[in-house]
Amino acid sequence: MLFLVNTVFLLLNKNKRVNTYIGYYFTISPVNPGAEILIAELGELGFESFVETDDGVEAFILKDQWNDTLLEDLFILQSGEFRVNYEYKEIEQVNWNEEWEKNFNPLIVDGVCSIRAPFHEKPIVSYDIIIEPKMSFGTGHHATTHMMVQYLLEANLSDTKVLDMGCGTGVLAILAEFKGAKAIDAIDIDNWCYLNTKENIERNHCHNITVYEGDATLLNDKFYDVIIANINRNILLKDIPTYASCLHTGGKLLLSGFYIEDLEMITKKCADNGLEFVSNKIKSNWIAALYELK
Repeated sequence: MLFLVNTVFLLLNKNKRVNTYIGYYFTISPVNPGAEILIAELGELGFESFVETDDGVEAFILKDQWNDTLLEDLFILQSGEFRVNYEYKEIEQVNWNEEWEKNFNPLIVDGVCSIRAPFHEKPIVSYDIIIEPKMSFGTGHHATTHMMVQYLLEANLSDTKVLDMGCGTGVLAILAEFKGAKAIDAIDIDNWCYLNTKENIERNHCHNITVYEGDATLLNDKFYDVIIANINRNILLKDIPTYASCLHTGGKLLLSGFYIEDLEMITKKCADNGLEFVSNKIKSNWIAALYELK
């Protein structure tokens, strides 16, 4: 079981501000890739915590961001490819940290890179990353992060300058430093991701990563050898011209956060900006792709 939560709830409780959540309990057939598609759609609606179960997904949203028509335009509910049933209810206060610690299992990617929590035993691997996430994605368990980790493991990053755009927990920036990058910029528009990345780079004793809170407008007059962007399709399409303008000739662009059917339009946008398709990876219905600036 994949458990994806954040600690915002617990931190607010410590400050004696009480929040109430609405919990949704979905059953999906087929569950793969239905669960991942559903999580992606719910994330865009403001759901912030997820649990993948054997037959579906549990999802949680703050009550003050919820209304009973929230799911009316959800694509997967209208799709004939999936059967989705659900119920929802107001839930009691939960210590998400305790739940996360009980359910988060360490991940080993390709036998050489571990992504684990501080309380897990240290494995014998080439790259050991310790992550304590505050946001739903970024532990490496999600297909998009997993594929980006694989791409970074294959890359020669020695003495390169790297951008991790939409850094989340900072896991990819941390791996880039472990792989020899001499300077890494990590950027996320979300304040929790910004703070969490700073915590995780300190937790992993990194010294070459600079963290910024913001979006692609921060990239004026910056140049990189490698750009990593694990974001949703629409943001990628908007920002690909900016990424291309920030790459040195021969620079690499790694993209993920979109579905297989989106690859053609992503590749066309890249081609329009001088970026040549090199390869892609597929996991479930998600895709990651590598481009090079010619």
